[in-house]
Amino acid sequence: MAGKQSSNDDDVLADINVTPLVDIMLVLLIIFMLTNEEVSEKMKKAQIDIDLPKAASAQQKPTKPLSIVISQMGTLFLNGAPISEAALWAQIAQMVKENPGIEAILSADRRVLHGTVVRVIDGVRLAGVEKIAVNTKEQEIEQTQ
Repeated sequence: MAGKQSSNDDDVLADINVTPLVDIMLVLLIIFMLTNEEVSEKMKKAQIDIDLPKAASAQQKPTKPLSIVISQMGTLFLNGAPISEAALWAQIAQMVKENPGIEAILSADRRVLHGTVVRVIDGVRLAGVEKIAVNTKEQEIEQTQ
């Protein structure tokens, strides 16, 4: 019987022990999280603190763009506050005098008439705003197979 091997010796081990792999991945994850936090802290500290000299020709910080909204009912809003059409043009003209490079973002409900949107864009341009953006939201694209 010494020359005869049992059939158990010929079986191949098909199971892989993943416990050490999981342990290594968790350690790597913890190391990554700790180093990421340290790197971001160093980046915050790396900012150079300087006191800039003053100059009359220095450019001012860019201002926030004007936010013009047209609701479904046609109500106009300037920077979140309701406003009449005549007051809107006057207010924008005043803002353009204070900041000639001011920009405007127009958000209109999708059910607002096209003519109303064009009238507002035209009025904003006539008030002196050169750059106008129309705000939209991203459309979900249907994939066909």
